[in-house]
Order: sequence, then C-alpha cells, then structure tokens
Amino acid sequence: MNKRYRHCILATCCVPWRENFTLDETQFRAQVRHLIAGGVRDLYTFGTAGEGYAVTERQFDEITRVFLDETQIEGVQTMTGLISLSLPTIIERIERARDMGARRFQISLPSWGKLSDAEVAVFFRETCGRFPDCEFLHYNLMRTHRIITPTEYGVLAQRHPNLVATKNSTTDLERLRGLLTEAPQLQHFITEGGFAEAAMMGECGFLISIANTNLKLGRDYFEAGKRRDEAFLKQVQHESSEIITELLTFAKSEAHMDGAFDKMFVRLHVSGFPLTLLPPYAGVSEVTKERFTQLLVEKHPRWMPEA
Repeated sequence: MNKRYRHCILATCCVPWRENFTLDETQFRAQVRHLIAGGVRDLYTFGTAGEGYAVTERQFDEITRVFLDETQIEGVQTMTGLISLSLPTIIERIERARDMGARRFQISLPSWGKLSDAEVAVFFRETCGRFPDCEFLHYNLMRTHRIITPTEYGVLAQRHPNLVATKNSTTDLERLRGLLTEAPQLQHFITEGGFAEAAMMGECGFLISIANTNLKLGRDYFEAGKRRDEAFLKQVQHESSEIITELLTFAKSEAHMDGAFDKMFVRLHVSGFPLTLLPPYAGVSEVTKERFTQLLVEKHPRWMPEA
C-alpha cells in the first residue's frame, strides 16, 4: 500500500531562548539551516523537544512565522506541532498557522486526563476532520496517558484520509509490527531504539534524536534501514542505547525533559546555542554538556559531528 507521507528522516527544531526568555531568532535560523544542510528535509517545531507544551500564544505565532520563512526551500517539508490541554486552543493555533501558510501539523492528545474512545474520536474529528486541506501526523506518547494502538490507527486512517503519519518512540516488537501491518498507509516515524527492528519489517520513517550529534551517521542509519542492512542497524542501535544509558547516569538528576537533551545535541553543531528551557523546567548545565561531549570523544567518537 502506498504511504501517505514520504519515506524520510524527520527532525525537531528546538527553540533557543535569550536570558529574558524571548526567541533568539539568529540561533533558531542557524539550527534550521544546519539541519537542511545536513540532508534533513522534513522538520517540525513544538514537539516535546521543541517545548510545544510551554510556549505562549505570542511565542507560538512568532516562532511559526520565522520557521515557515526559513524553510521556504524546494524539497523541504515542515510540520507545526500542537500540544495543549485545550482542543479549542489547538484549533485556533491551526487556524492562525494556516493563515501563515502552514499545511502540515503534528497533533498530540490532551494530557490532563486519559481520553475515552469517544473523546479520541472527537479529537481527530475536530483536527483532521475540521481541516481537510491540511495533513496531520499524530505524536503517540505516554505523557498523554493514552497510547493509540495499531488497530485504532487503522480505523482512524480509514476515517481521515489526511491523517498521514505517526511518531512512535517504542521498542516493542509487537507494537512495531502492528503499526506496519494494521495501518500500512501511514508513515510511522520511529526513534533510534526501535528503528532497527521496524526497518527490517517494512518501510518506516526515522525520527532522529540522539543521532542529531552526527547527521551523517543518522543518514547512514536511515539508508541502512532502506536496504535492510541488519548488521549496521543493530550496531548503531546498540551504540545509541549505550550512549543514552551513560548520559542518564550523570544527567537524569539535573534534567528530565526531552528538550534539555536535544538542545545539548544542537550545541555540538551550533556554537552558543542556549541550553535553557522555559521555566519551570530545567535544562542541562554547561558542566553536563562538556561531560557529554567528553563521553562521545573518548568512547563513541563517530557520534561526534564531522569537521
């Protein structure tokens, strides 16, 4: 079955904050340009790493304008992330972003309480169904207290032809297999931990995370998935797991939000990129960033950026 979204690497764009928590536009544009120059053509804002849960409406509008302006490049596709406890707020953000030219959106279920089956149906009706001229990726994460199953994705995909993709950070083999067999028309983006197994089962997108430290290695990992090079896939998967385990041993007491670590990965490429998160959430310290860099240099050198 033909996929509704292209086979590619999908990457987040983190938001750099000045000391007064306003957007550092120069650093933001530099990060977007770095990703595009590194061969990543599908970018998004406002996931968990992009602090979509924390921005104000003014910040949302400002960052979206800059993002859409910077990505007006042939072959580049963008998604605007939508995370809110309020469905009406999500709808209003879609409307404003559409007026700016956005046509692809990344949606997450509201997280104040676990949605019932009927409430899930309403959520997709009021996003995908309300805006048939737009495309939607669903970000499936435990923070919402409600994981959409492969079977449910199959039903939602039939109901909403503009539901085109999902993001799933899972290593569960049964769930991975189910995504590819029960909702085959959707492009399922999988992170480093599960991509190796998923790619051996069939076509899936690569949601790049820690491989942002070396975009060439990330591209090689994705290409290995396309040709089903199991040995290379397993090798990179194992290394990524080792790095994450080691990183968490000295950083988990300092920061726990996804963006804290993603901003550290960006700093390896974009000099001076701020590590700060919007309060009350904590980013990693300069000491932790240097310790992480040392870890890569000494034990995992091929994960360092190429000169």
